[in-house]
Amino acid sequence: MSDTSKTVKSDSAATDKVTKDEGVVSQQDTVAPADDPTAAPVAVTDPRLLVREEGLKGYLTEFKRKVKGGELGSLPVVIGLIVIWTIFQFQNDRFLSADNLSNISYFLSATGMLAIGLVFVLLLGEIDLSVGSVSGLASTLFAVFAVNNGMNAWLSLVLAVITGIAIGSLQGWFFARIGVPAFVVTLAGFLGWNGLMLWLLGDSGTINIPSDTGPVHLLGQSSFFMDQAIIGAYLLAGLGVVLTAVGNFNEQRRRKAAGVPFRPTSEILLRVGALALASFLAAAVLNDAAGVSNALVIFLAALVVVDFVLRRTTYGRQVFAVGGGIEAARRAGINVPMIRITVFAISGGFAAVGGMFFAGQTASATLSAGGGNTLMLAIAAAVIGGTSLFGGRGSVWSALLGMLVIQSIQTGLDLLNMNTSIQYMITGAVLLGAVVIDSVSRKSQKAAGRA
Repeated sequence: MSDTSKTVKSDSAATDKVTKDEGVVSQQDTVAPADDPTAAPVAVTDPRLLVREEGLKGYLTEFKRKVKGGELGSLPVVIGLIVIWTIFQFQNDRFLSADNLSNISYFLSATGMLAIGLVFVLLLGEIDLSVGSVSGLASTLFAVFAVNNGMNAWLSLVLAVITGIAIGSLQGWFFARIGVPAFVVTLAGFLGWNGLMLWLLGDSGTINIPSDTGPVHLLGQSSFFMDQAIIGAYLLAGLGVVLTAVGNFNEQRRRKAAGVPFRPTSEILLRVGALALASFLAAAVLNDAAGVSNALVIFLAALVVVDFVLRRTTYGRQVFAVGGGIEAARRAGINVPMIRITVFAISGGFAAVGGMFFAGQTASATLSAGGGNTLMLAIAAAVIGGTSLFGGRGSVWSALLGMLVIQSIQTGLDLLNMNTSIQYMITGAVLLGAVVIDSVSRKSQKAAGRA
């Protein structure tokens, strides 16, 4: 028998083992030895099960294999965030105070909304340069409808968001159907929609929105979930933990019924326990300040919904497929133009929602809405968080991780009274580092045959 056939042999007792409490099953296939097709088949155990059967050693081995193969996931940004927080805390002991962390969690939500939409576009390997202008236009339209024309505030919000979706769809149509490069289409949008915003604002350049106006009041810095009730933060933390546990156990049940490898119960409990620790710690910190802002709650809810769409629906899998290879996706029967148009529509919709978050922060629509470095920060957040610029790889949670990094840098440098120029240079360096890591990891995956 050849060395290859010997390698795939496994101990019969181990491969037949079914440990109900640990949720470990041995999923076997049978193959005939390569040098003797007539010989008895040899049992082949799924390598993922062997990893779990080896316990901690198996997981460490698998972790090393993934790192060597370029499958870094969110590891670089998490390490970077820890380093950033450590440095700023040593420089100013107020950085990790409850009030400062509460400010970080509030102000990251507006640009974070833009970053969520950009994640979809980046998954296609494209770019949307218009999101900043679309967000400013949406906040201006809301102000024009609700303040200048006396329209119902919530109806004004709906119209503003629909406008953002329509703009994204139009730009996506030019890209998908006419063949104009996304860079050119959205650059034109960046200029055109910004010009329309300036025209609507008029000579004053500002439309003040009463702070008690529905959506603006909801998204204001002084508005908190369950009206500053301490139970609100813990309720959200508990809800997140329960939903995660239910989702993991449902997935375990489905995979077990299908006879394919699944996470053991011990691993699920460990993951849920770690999430519970982090969630309730964050809730306690935010409660020490003023509570959980409505803006953060809505942002997190959007992340959960969009993550479900991308990972658990046919549409989400099609987005990844188109980003991974257009021709392969087309041959698989995917309507590539439709995916492209809807992705840009989603980007426009989230840009409009982000514009409303900016309006909630300032209680106004201004010339600076969506301007400045808003676009660059939104793109940087998605990329720094782990979404690949080359398409086909990423997660909406990268919007949260990336914004945590960017907002932490900005807030930390503000505490140290650093000039804005320093903020730009450091953020640029972090962005470059993220892209370099992405490029190197892709090369490592190709070398390991996993690209």
